[in-house]
Amino acid sequence: MELNFITFGFFTGLSFILVIGPQNLFVIEQGLKKQFVFFVCFFCSLSDLLLIFAGILLFHYFETYFTYNINLLLNFFLILFLANFIRLKLKEIFSDYVIEFNNNNNKINFKTVLFNLIGFTFLNPHVYSDTVFIFGNLTKSFTIIEKVSFGIGASISSFLFFYTIGYLSKYFSRYINNSIIWKYLNVIIIIFIIFLILFILLNMFNFS
Repeated sequence: MELNFITFGFFTGLSFILVIGPQNLFVIEQGLKKQFVFFVCFFCSLSDLLLIFAGILLFHYFETYFTYNINLLLNFFLILFLANFIRLKLKEIFSDYVIEFNNNNNKINFKTVLFNLIGFTFLNPHVYSDTVFIFGNLTKSFTIIEKVSFGIGASISSFLFFYTIGYLSKYFSRYINNSIIWKYLNVIIIIFIIFLILFILLNMFNFS
């Protein structure tokens, strides 16, 4: 392995993943709730790894088949998914829903968590633009060893980032074990998601 390309991949991956998005917010939320934290972090990290290596090794195929219409379709389904997520958050705010932050036995359907993970990860076109197209284009002139080294470095940054925010959130949940605070957090999440939807719509219709 090429250590300098591993380092290059690590810092490149970290620079892109540090941007707060819906997937990162979901990881933080699950950490605060102490619900399936290890699995959520592992799913996000492994998904990044697979997409990173798909991008750097199969870039030319993706460049050919990932058309504008496919990107538009993914954006459409992402908006529907995010709108439903807002609906669920509003339901939490205006109901008697209470999270017992210090209780590891909070009831939540594993299928719901998995559904949200799949949606936040694979319906977001920006995931593909970062991990597949940007990394793929960046490494297209690399040798196979350099590509693999870069991919390892970028993947390490992903695992480090997701497990850090997941378990830091789990640790800090002890300081916000108040349902009122959680309602405010939900409001912040909803506002962020609304702005994200508006940003997606602007990109879809090429408004400036």
